[in-house]
Amino acid sequence: MKKVVLGFSGGLDTSYCVKYLGEDKGFEVHSIIVNTGGFTDDELKQIEAHAYKLGVKTHTTVNAVKVYYDRIIKYLVFGNVLKNNTYPLSVSAERLIQALHIADHAKHLKAEAVAHGSTGAGNDQVRFDMIFHIMIPGVEIITPIRDLKLSREEEIAYLKAKGVQMNFEKAVYSINKGLWGTSVGGKETLSSKGTLPEEAWPTQVTESGNRNLELEFTKGELVSVDKKKFSHPSEAIQYLQCIAGPYGIGRDIHVGDTIIGIKGRVGFEAAAPMIILKSHHALEKHVLTKWQLNWKDQLALFYGNWLHEGQILDPVMRDIEAFFSTSQENVSGTVFVELMPYRFQVTGIESKYDLMSSRFGKYGEMNSGWSGEDVRGFSKIFGNQTSIYHSVKTENESQK
Repeated sequence: MKKVVLGFSGGLDTSYCVKYLGEDKGFEVHSIIVNTGGFTDDELKQIEAHAYKLGVKTHTTVNAVKVYYDRIIKYLVFGNVLKNNTYPLSVSAERLIQALHIADHAKHLKAEAVAHGSTGAGNDQVRFDMIFHIMIPGVEIITPIRDLKLSREEEIAYLKAKGVQMNFEKAVYSINKGLWGTSVGGKETLSSKGTLPEEAWPTQVTESGNRNLELEFTKGELVSVDKKKFSHPSEAIQYLQCIAGPYGIGRDIHVGDTIIGIKGRVGFEAAAPMIILKSHHALEKHVLTKWQLNWKDQLALFYGNWLHEGQILDPVMRDIEAFFSTSQENVSGTVFVELMPYRFQVTGIESKYDLMSSRFGKYGEMNSGWSGEDVRGFSKIFGNQTSIYHSVKTENESQK
């Protein structure tokens, strides 16, 4: 029997894929789930049991949380990446690390085919397909839900006919949780107007008072929260999420352009990512120079868009990541944050690399590093070329 590796979540689409590929197409099905921070241990055990009950030959669970941070999230923080100035790329980044692990598993098993449960309507089909084409060229890519243009009702009828027992009730809201945020889709996000009701958000607001936090960064990476140290930044992210999530912080609706050319809306909650990105950026504004900040902003815009479109394997991404990494050499210090229901505020920073030092002068007051006469001469020279331009322009216009 030919082997097929199936990216498996345990939901309706991938459950259909197991039965269809194994019983109808005669494949030996090997399922794999790549945990990027969205599943508990109990949930992963239930998904494994469900996979074997459906008839897979083997099921593999990969804990990819730390790899996900090291390979992708770290650079999203270094670049302060928010797509359309709103969205921290929660799901798009997650899909890429999942696709890479699935491809590696297909290589390991020497599988003749790889499969995923994407439909033909969204971004994920492109992300998975493209990475598989690059990483495992020649391996057949099978997408039953997309290829057969199946409706949810058709999938349910098929599985029931096969004797499969599972929860076929469609949740009112589609939720995808990971280390870097949780997406929420529902009827309110299908049109251009409307917001998600309170009950739709996975994390309910239970905190009412204010809370002050201290976030410590070392070379751009979050290493402690309120002086609690962590062995890996992914643990600091999870800890901060537990603190900030119940404040309702980081909720928003993103409007974006899909890879396939249509626009879409999705709700998301990302308390820890939003606090980290804004805190990191505040620290950078104190310790980096004007042109470091300028070029980082420009590269981050491209990096975020290209990552969103699945191009994690483009070598230009390694070049940008190298720039991001070297820019973080002095991005160390403590950022002070105040949490409030539904919002937060960065109140200041402390860093030995702070360039806003009174030793070099105070903004709006007389400075110790230069005199008024120095500025008088500088201002004349700094505007010299523009002065020449206007002089020549005026001279020519007067001759008309």
